[in-house]
Amino acid sequence: MTAAHAHAPLSNDAEPKGDLCIRTLAMPADTNANGDIFGGWLLSQMDLGGGVFASKVAKSRTVTVAIDAMNFRKAVNVGDLVSVHANLVRIGRTSITVHLEAWVLRRREQQSILVTDGNFTYVSIDEQGHPQPIQRDGATIET
Repeated sequence: MTAAHAHAPLSNDAEPKGDLCIRTLAMPADTNANGDIFGGWLLSQMDLGGGVFASKVAKSRTVTVAIDAMNFRKAVNVGDLVSVHANLVRIGRTSITVHLEAWVLRRREQQSILVTDGNFTYVSIDEQGHPQPIQRDGATIET
């Protein structure tokens, strides 16, 4: 097992874990020159979903600062329904690490398939774009 894989929980279950953050349809405009769904498009969908989740937890604006332990497991096809699910990994003083899973439901299939997962780290920022301590229930998180 590589160091990158040591940080990412492997999801061997047939069901998505965590909060559903975003759901979208993979379209022909999202393909690369070979006609496959572009990995960057999928990564951006995961980042959008993770950003929604991180902002909800931080109760503030957040920005992406790191993406770790990405695993592209299976291809995404045009017409697949893509769902991104988030699990909280860690809350720091200003940062939040989220494990994101991208699952697809293919046409004429009833079982979702895990296609990509990884850890994304977001930082809570103030109106001027500076890192700020994460507030929860009126108290600053100090972990």
